[in-house]
Amino acid sequence: MLCEIPPTAGMPLFPGDFLSGSGQADLETALAEFLQVEATQIESSGTACLVIALAALSETDRRKSVIVPAYTCPLVALAIRQAGLRAKPVDTAPDSFDFDVEQLKGAVDEDTLAIIPTHMGGLPADLEPTMNIAGGAGIYVIEDAAQALGARWRGKRAGTVGDIGFFSLTRGKGLTIYEGGVLVARDEEMRRRLAQCGDRMRRSSGLSEMQKIIELVGYMLLYNPVGLSLVYGMPLRFWLKSKNYEQAAGDVFEEQIPVEAVGNLRRRVGAAASSRLAAMLEDSRKRALRRAELLRALPGLKVMGEAEGSEGTWPFLCLLAGSREERDKIMDRLWSRGLGVTRLFIHDLSGYSYLEELVPGGPFPNASSLADRMFTVSNSHWLDDRSFDKIVTDLQLISRKDDYHDIGHITQSG
Repeated sequence: MLCEIPPTAGMPLFPGDFLSGSGQADLETALAEFLQVEATQIESSGTACLVIALAALSETDRRKSVIVPAYTCPLVALAIRQAGLRAKPVDTAPDSFDFDVEQLKGAVDEDTLAIIPTHMGGLPADLEPTMNIAGGAGIYVIEDAAQALGARWRGKRAGTVGDIGFFSLTRGKGLTIYEGGVLVARDEEMRRRLAQCGDRMRRSSGLSEMQKIIELVGYMLLYNPVGLSLVYGMPLRFWLKSKNYEQAAGDVFEEQIPVEAVGNLRRRVGAAASSRLAAMLEDSRKRALRRAELLRALPGLKVMGEAEGSEGTWPFLCLLAGSREERDKIMDRLWSRGLGVTRLFIHDLSGYSYLEELVPGGPFPNASSLADRMFTVSNSHWLDDRSFDKIVTDLQLISRKDDYHDIGHITQSG
């Protein structure tokens, strides 16, 4: 039987979501209540939200540099370029998605417009060092919460602590309208600036919106293990066979990021589905915490987890192998098996050829180590205990083979 576990814990849609009446709360209101903020702004993607945010800041500020983690989505660098600004990557702390604090301090200068901490894999970043450094220099903090809609940091929703935050509503996320994003700001004047900038930049296209509606219907029908074996599994295996790992991981993007209007039908679908979001996230977190403990018992693996005082959304579990060679053995065995095991980002930002002119500096040893050793395990509800046990068994087998190899190597070299 065809079966492909989705690599992330996305929310399925139902026909009733498309039939919701106009009496339903609109998507902006529903998400403002969920995020506990005054208002939200719906855009065509999380990356479009970032483009708008940066463009709004640069309209009244001559600073041009935007500090980002060296291990993050390549779309962040593309968004910064599209806004007419310069990306300035800073290395992460060892085995962490957070900035190396000393390097972050050293990177800040008079040209720094904004710093973008990232809540990677639904795990809230430690915002305190960034907020302290930025606040002391009059620098904006833009939270990249694209993967963390619903996460909490010290009791507050991740994405709502800094000056600006954005979330993704793209396919496979906790809540989706196929392609979409949410933009929030702490200050009323900033919200006004973002709204005005969005109105100026946004383009309306009936043809594009119709395509997105068709794709959203396709998502409703095919976002399941059988449908994904066709629309995700088959292309994945093609790219793996071709050894094109950037395509296999979804790391190749168009250079121009569309900033388009989102139609009323997709907004209504999102508003209807949002009523299930809190329950889905609670279930996902319980499942992830239980499975993270099981994975931590395996030798040679590190499971990225929640910092004290934070609660993640856990769309997938992020794991670090002991070395690049060990990670590659794991991926050789599991990436093509349809069990929801994949890679996050193939390189640090300096490793993508199409970003070569956009990403100065380097090397970034800690970020490079993340890219070399990272893999992810889906937290989808479709990954049942039996399938999860298969992953654990394979990881145990690989670990044992490595132990035998090491023993033999030590004996021969002794």
